[in-house]
Amino acid sequence: MSKITSILLIFLVGLFFIGTVDAQWFIDVESGYVFNGYNDVQIPGDTGTRFSLTEDLKAESSFFYRLRMGVLLGERHTISALYAPLSIQASGTLNKLVLFFEEEFPPGVPLEGKYTFNSYRLTYRYALKNSKNWRIGLGFTAKIRDAAVKLEGDGKTSEKTNVGFVPLLNFLFEYKVTDKASILLKGDALASPGGQGRAEDVLLAVQYRLNDKIQIRAGYRILEGGADVQEVYNFALLHFLTLGLKLTF
Repeated sequence: MSKITSILLIFLVGLFFIGTVDAQWFIDVESGYVFNGYNDVQIPGDTGTRFSLTEDLKAESSFFYRLRMGVLLGERHTISALYAPLSIQASGTLNKLVLFFEEEFPPGVPLEGKYTFNSYRLTYRYALKNSKNWRIGLGFTAKIRDAAVKLEGDGKTSEKTNVGFVPLLNFLFEYKVTDKASILLKGDALASPGGQGRAEDVLLAVQYRLNDKIQIRAGYRILEGGADVQEVYNFALLHFLTLGLKLTF
């Protein structure tokens, strides 16, 4: 992923040359625990065996982290870059023959699965409303998806990888309960017109500003989506319990 990393670095360095007196930089770190909902896989999407990493196999819950860096230009323009790695392990046995990508796995064989969904995003958002109690924003996100599903067992290993570009709509709703406390709803989401794919990454959180530089939050994030095409069928739902820290400078 060196090319993706280089693009993000070029983007962030370029922001330093934006000529505005009102530029306010921030770093946002998020971590917590991720729980599995569903994760259905069929590769290839037309001839492979459909199975579930959460029902047929047992997927493990795990810790996660995210890092966002960005800049607020004036009072209405926000530009940011996000790095969000994600990896889920699963294990178990299936009582049927499994055709997965380029291998066949016989029934009753112990299997190890791995679901990877790393996300790199560039986001621009415009504040439609920025009042005493409300902040409402709308924008767009350019997402690079670095995904993989891997299956091992019976001395065989098969892995399907996919790196692709996904455009998303970005939104933000924040209600300020007091000068320091607020309720936040924000995310990226979009569905294809033909129903072949969709993606939603939405956070609902309570925020508290400790001072002008530090803000903390706690909340719930949902990540859902996937694709139904000839090459691959995969739809997953993940639940996140999150803690966040935002530093402004």
